Amino acid sequence: MANEKSNKCLFDFTEHEILSQIYATHVYDKEKLDVASLFTMAKNTLNRATCAVDKALSMGTSAPMDEKILDASFSPPLCTLKLISYEMQCCKSNTQCEENDPMIHIQNKALSILKMLSGYSWDAKAVLTLASFALDYGESCVLAQNQSSQSEDDLAKSVRTLKQTPVLLNATQLQKHKQDFVDLNKVIKETLEVTQCIFELVKQSNYDTNDVADLETVLMGHIEMDVYWAIVTIVAITTQLSCLIRDESKKQELNHFADKLKVIKIKLYEQIGIYKVHKEKTEAYSKLVKVIQTSTEITVLLKELINPRSNIPPLTDGSTSKPVDIDVVKEKNVLLLISDLNISNEDIALLKIIYNELKKEERHKIVWIPFLEKRTDNQEKEYKSLQSKIVECQIPWYIHNSTMAHCKLSEESCRFIREQWHYKDKPSIVVLNSQAQVKCQNAIHMIRAYGFGAYPFTSAVEENLLREEGWIVFTTNHVTQRACGIKEKKHILLFGGDEKDVQKFEKKAKTLVTVSTDKLIKEKDISVQLVPIGKDNFEHFWSGVESLFISQAQRRTLIDNEWTIRRKEIQNLLSFKNESTTWAVFSTGPSVVMFPGINTVILDVFSEWKGKALKMTFKEYLEASIGTSQGQDFMETEIRFNCCHMEIPFTPGITPEPMTCLQCKAIMETYIKFNCCHKALKDAAANKRP
Repeated sequence: MANEKSNKCLFDFTEHEILSQIYATHVYDKEKLDVASLFTMAKNTLNRATCAVDKALSMGTSAPMDEKILDASFSPPLCTLKLISYEMQCCKSNTQCEENDPMIHIQNKALSILKMLSGYSWDAKAVLTLASFALDYGESCVLAQNQSSQSEDDLAKSVRTLKQTPVLLNATQLQKHKQDFVDLNKVIKETLEVTQCIFELVKQSNYDTNDVADLETVLMGHIEMDVYWAIVTIVAITTQLSCLIRDESKKQELNHFADKLKVIKIKLYEQIGIYKVHKEKTEAYSKLVKVIQTSTEITVLLKELINPRSNIPPLTDGSTSKPVDIDVVKEKNVLLLISDLNISNEDIALLKIIYNELKKEERHKIVWIPFLEKRTDNQEKEYKSLQSKIVECQIPWYIHNSTMAHCKLSEESCRFIREQWHYKDKPSIVVLNSQAQVKCQNAIHMIRAYGFGAYPFTSAVEENLLREEGWIVFTTNHVTQRACGIKEKKHILLFGGDEKDVQKFEKKAKTLVTVSTDKLIKEKDISVQLVPIGKDNFEHFWSGVESLFISQAQRRTLIDNEWTIRRKEIQNLLSFKNESTTWAVFSTGPSVVMFPGINTVILDVFSEWKGKALKMTFKEYLEASIGTSQGQDFMETEIRFNCCHMEIPFTPGITPEPMTCLQCKAIMETYIKFNCCHKALKDAAANKRP
C-alpha cells in the first residue's frame, strides 16, 4: 500500500485495506488502564474548553453538561499522553508537513499512535488519544483566558508565548477565524460523542454475550475501524488547531471527518441499543430462572412463566372459555402441556386416558401453554379448531388465555422453555408438583410408551415397569392386544420388513407355534405371540419405539449395566425401521435376540430349540449353535455386504451410545441427518383449500 498512498485519498481506502494496517499495529491487551476514569477526565476537560471557546465566540453562555465526579485516587498516564501529543503535533523533519499530502500525513500520524499504543485495548487507544488532545486543548484555553485577566503574571505570559497561545482567543483573531473555530468545536464535540459511544459499546459488550453468539459479530472489525477514524479525526483536529494558533492561511479541512463521524455515531448508537436490549432480556431471563428454580408454590411458578406483567387472568377454563384465577391450580400437581397448534388425535386421546385416571384423586390439573413464537394468518382458526377437539374429548384443561391476542409468551419465557426444559417444537408435558418442583421434564414420551402405567411419571416408576414387563412388551402393545411380560415367561416373535417376505415368514411361523399343529408346543406349554409389523401398523409401531427410546435417553439416574444393555437393544431395533429385508426379534422375558435380514432359516433353529425349551432360552441355544455347522450356515446366510444404517430420534442434550453393527460387530460410524417433510407448506396449502 506504500506506493498507493500518494495516489489515494485517505477516504478512498477500503475497509479491508485499513484493517490490514491497523491489525498489524495491535499486539494484545496487556496494558492496564482505568479507561472509565480517563474518559471522565477527558470529557470534563473538553466540555469546559469548548464551552469557553463558544462563549468567546458569543455563541452562548450556558454552563456545560453535568460533569461526572472523578475518582480522587485516579492517576492519569501523563507520560503516555505527552508522547501521543508529541506524535500528533511534531514533524520529524521541517519539510515533512509541507511536502507530504496532508491526508497521508494524518494517516501516518494515526498509525504511529496505534503502534505506540499496541498493548492497549481498542477503546483505551481512542480514550488515550482523546485525553492527550484534551490536555493540550484545555491547557491552551486556560492560558488564553488568563490573557484578559488583570492578575496574569509574567510566568503565565511566558508560558503562553512558548505555547503560541496569544492569538487563540484574541478578539480580532477569533473573528478572523470564527467559522474555523466553530467547525473545530463541532468536530471536537462529535469526536467526544463517538469516543463515548465506543467506550459505552465495549462496556456493554463485556456484560454477557455468551448466550447470544450473534452479538459478538456486531463488534467484529467495527470497533477497530471506529477507533481508527476517531484517532484520525483527533490528529486532523490537532493539525487544524496548530494552523489556527500560528494564524496560517492554509488550514485542515474538517468537514469530511465530521461527516464520517456522524455515520459512525449513528451505527454505534444502534449497536449500543442492541446490547442494551440484550442486557434487559438477559436480566429478565435470569430473574425468571431464579424465581422458577426457587419457587415453592405452583401458582408463583405459573404466574411468572406465563403472565408476569399483566393484570389479565392468566388462565382460561377450556370447557367454558371463561377466565379463571391462577389460584385454581393452588396446591395441585400440574401436567403442563407445551405445544404449538399441531397436537395429534393420538396424543389428545392419551391425555383423555391420563385425565380420566387422575381425576379420581382431584389433586391434578392439566394446563396447556400454546407455544407460538411466530404468528400467521391461520393461527386463530387452528387455535379454535384445537380447542373444539379438546372440548369434544371432555378434557377440562386450563389454557394460557383463550384468544391468540393474549396467549403469547414473553421472550424470556420462550427462552426458558427451550433452554431449561429442552422444548423442540413438538408436544411436551412437564410434570410439576404443588411445590413447583419438576418431577419429569418431559413425560410425553413416557406416556406414549407406557400410558398411565408410568404414573407419576418418574424414572423409578419407568425402571420398575421395564424390569417387571420387559421393554419389548411396550413396543408390541402399540400394535396388538397386551403382550405377555416377564412374569408370564412367555415368548414374543416380532418381525417386519418387506411385505411379501413378512407374509411368507408369518405363514411358516404359525405352523411352528400353534398348539393345535405342534405337539412340542402343547407338551412343553410354550406360548409364542406372533407380532407382524406391516404397512397397516408400521407408523404406529415405530412411533412407539421412538418414544420408548427417547424416554430412556432422557433418564440421567438409575443408569447401570442393565439400563445400558436395554438402551442399545432399543437402538438396534430402531436400525430395522428403514430395512427393506425382513427382520425379527425374539424375546423370552428379559432375554432378547435380534435378527437383521433374516429368512426362514431362523424358524428351523427355533424348531430344534423347542425340544430343549425347558433347559435353556432361545438366545442361549442360538449362541451354543453358532459353533455348529448349522449355526455357521445361519450366520453366513444372514450377513450381507450392503451398508447397515439406523436413525436415532434427536433428543436435546443426549448423545446416543456408540452402536455395534448387528451383522459384523464393528462400531458403526456416526453421521448427522437433517430431514424436512415440508409440514409448514402442507399446512398452508391445506388451509387454503375451501
